[in-house]
Amino acid sequence: MATTIDLLADLGESFGAYTMGNDEELLRIVTSANVACGFHAGDPQVMDQTVRECVERGVAVGAHPSFPDLVGFGRRAMDLTEEQVRTDTLYQLGALSAFASAHGTSVTHLCPHGRLGNLVITRPDYARAIVDAVALFDPSIIVVTQPGEVEKAAAERGVRIAMVAAIDRSYEEDGTLTPRSLPGAVLHDVDEIVARTLRMVHEGTIVTRAGTVIPVELDSILLHGDGDHALELAHRVRSELVASGVELAPFKDALASRAA
Repeated sequence: MATTIDLLADLGESFGAYTMGNDEELLRIVTSANVACGFHAGDPQVMDQTVRECVERGVAVGAHPSFPDLVGFGRRAMDLTEEQVRTDTLYQLGALSAFASAHGTSVTHLCPHGRLGNLVITRPDYARAIVDAVALFDPSIIVVTQPGEVEKAAAERGVRIAMVAAIDRSYEEDGTLTPRSLPGAVLHDVDEIVARTLRMVHEGTIVTRAGTVIPVELDSILLHGDGDHALELAHRVRSELVASGVELAPFKDALASRAA
């Protein structure tokens, strides 16, 4: 299994007077960031500050586009057309890229947020929409995904992908995440999550909700900054990966190491 892994977190999700997450602490841990682009969270000032801090810390900047669902934090399904998803994604990519350019960097990856991120795995039209947006805007941008329709769409368009693992979520037999509406979908025990992470990285497998062992492919591990034990978990994951011989690096370096 890969010995170079990216550590990723969703950042820039504050909005106006409302603060969410612990970006400052996570920036000391991660190698890449998914930055909210204003549709589910974030605003121009938050985007600017987040990108600036990413550059200062040497953290790769990625776009975290969503359905236009600020009230629902992008977690509600919306019945949009393929064209609407494509143009919404382009709009958000353009917004974040303006701030990236202003701070002397560029957007390196794109990771769809929330319900959009779930649906692109199973809906060919939504998968095509986000991949087409990347291909038209900047085909060097890496699309972060999980097994499913995005893989097919990216292969057809010649767009690179990176596989991300949600270490605190339960998996189903087909390799998809257990819906949050089902019991046991979200894991909370830090020791259990760390052990699952090390197994994913070093053995390339995971135990599903039903108890079956299935293969898992990953280039990146998704961490969180909210929740009772989120920061403790993030620190533990980073330290135990390093102690086990894993090199931590942004997507482009992790993918290059894997290809070699």
